[in-house]
Amino acid sequence: MTASTSSFRRNYRADDRIIHTRFDELPAFLSSNDLLVVNVSATLPAALAATRPDGSEVALHLSTQLDGQIWVVEARKTVMTAGERLALPDGGIATFLEPYSGSWRLWRARLDLPQPAFAYLQRWGKPIAYPYVRQEWPLEMYQTVYASRPGSAEMPSAGRAFSLDVLRALRRKGVSMAPLVLHAGVSSLEKDEPPYPEWYEVSQETVDAINGTRDRGGRVIAVGTTAVRALESSADVNCELIASQGWTELVITPERRLCFVDGLLTGFHEPKASHLAILEALAGRAHLRKTYAAALEAGYLWHEFGDLHLIL
Repeated sequence: MTASTSSFRRNYRADDRIIHTRFDELPAFLSSNDLLVVNVSATLPAALAATRPDGSEVALHLSTQLDGQIWVVEARKTVMTAGERLALPDGGIATFLEPYSGSWRLWRARLDLPQPAFAYLQRWGKPIAYPYVRQEWPLEMYQTVYASRPGSAEMPSAGRAFSLDVLRALRRKGVSMAPLVLHAGVSSLEKDEPPYPEWYEVSQETVDAINGTRDRGGRVIAVGTTAVRALESSADVNCELIASQGWTELVITPERRLCFVDGLLTGFHEPKASHLAILEALAGRAHLRKTYAAALEAGYLWHEFGDLHLIL
């Protein structure tokens, strides 16, 4: 199945109406006044093979670059201690410093690498993959077609199904697109852990595009929960959108109203995932119960290579 023919569902908050279709039909469900806000962060090959001093192997996932050599990392399925060092390919070293942001799995670590980090990852890293992905895919399979700013540990996957053909059809329909950046960390946080800080950028051009869309009576539709987090992080005290960038610690819950988002294209999330709270903030829990029941009945797939739904 190609990305553009993935199973795709559109549902309406007002009357709980659900439509099952294919993703390449997306333009038919949008209007010429609508604006898609997309996260152009590109995925890094952020998984490295590492070795303990005793020779045992560890899968090391790089999550977020904090400052220079300091990264947030996750050593998969093992327990680390402060000061422990892991050997990396080509003489690299990862030194674990302290747990990060209250997490029981994430650590601040110093990476001593023989070349700049992004170049090193291109040579030695692989895309982060989990056991439900049953074969190894190249990095290109973890990129959206509009990705341009390397920095995400894992793909902002709500945009995975877009193809050049779909983008051309959207332009013909008159649907506009506006970029922003949010560098996503490891998605294994879908285990009842709160989201941690992520770097985001919302430009003045995107602010102008969103304000213009609203002035024309169009809808602002976020592609992915990462786009929602970046947009809502750019709200001032009056819930007005301003250009901004920095580290966002915003946690979106159903109790916090969304300022800018009228619709959301997203994947399917596990029951205690922080991403699901963003969907609840937009659509409400009762509506999501109905739509997720329909997704389960139809056999829709979860995770980054799974199916999508559009909430309007």
